[in-house]
Amino acid sequence: MKDQKWLTTSAGVKMPWIIYGTAWKKERTADLVVKAVQAGFRGIDTAGQPKHYDEAGIGAALLRLKKDYGIEREELYLQTKFTPLPGHDPEQVPYDKNATVEVQVLQSFETSMKKLQTEYVDTLLLHTMIEPYPLLMKVWEAMESIQQSGRARQIGISNFYYIYMVKKLYADANIKPAVLQNRFYKDTGYDPELRSWCSDNGVIYQSFWTLTANRYILFDNIVQTLARKHNKTDAQIFFRYLNQSGIVPLTGTTSDQHMAEDLNVFDFKLSPGDLKNVSSLLSVKDIITPQAGIIL
Repeated sequence: MKDQKWLTTSAGVKMPWIIYGTAWKKERTADLVVKAVQAGFRGIDTAGQPKHYDEAGIGAALLRLKKDYGIEREELYLQTKFTPLPGHDPEQVPYDKNATVEVQVLQSFETSMKKLQTEYVDTLLLHTMIEPYPLLMKVWEAMESIQQSGRARQIGISNFYYIYMVKKLYADANIKPAVLQNRFYKDTGYDPELRSWCSDNGVIYQSFWTLTANRYILFDNIVQTLARKHNKTDAQIFFRYLNQSGIVPLTGTTSDQHMAEDLNVFDFKLSPGDLKNVSSLLSVKDIITPQAGIIL
């Protein structure tokens, strides 16, 4: 089994440096989660959004992992999300569409817990930004109540691309977001300002769509040269670059080989010059320094 590296968040939660994403796995979810954990993954990402995620499949996988392989729930990092109504298939909404948003958050969470067959999650994320702002705060306060109950060890946000909104929520929240998970792609310039702010404020930045959206980076001569230099794949170079830049990537591969390769990125380091060269492909002038206390 590969050595899965961990970090500790501002909320005191242990999080793996790479997380297995379960979107769009459908009926293959349970088997793929079991395979990923057997390969060495210890982080699982899902959402209370039935049109894209099968949380019941993950729950089944957790039971199989304990029964057949002796892997306890406490050995894994599990995160789910509350998805606001516009993000759902109208026929598959896991809460009362006519309830207040506060109730919807609680109902969605209870549905996720039942499907996942767990008593807690390590992280509960708000799947997307909500407007107007007072409505966002109602949702956040409901999420705070779940964390205070101990059933979500920390809370965070996803698909928040406007730094002014992140800063406002952070300032007004009683419990600060510990995680920001965003699509990592060229259209947003790879969130340099947001990532810098996260680093300065103890918020872990997670990236999704990490490889799919960045084929041009993987195929670039800079990355290809580094892959030959370190005897690694282009994806391994990119994942190592992200980790050394303080980013926790998600990967949703279904390949046994790629699972093993994605985990095998902690036995080498990119030099400052290498990091700068890869950063140039993201049009990022300065490399984001990881938060204090994070060791890679």
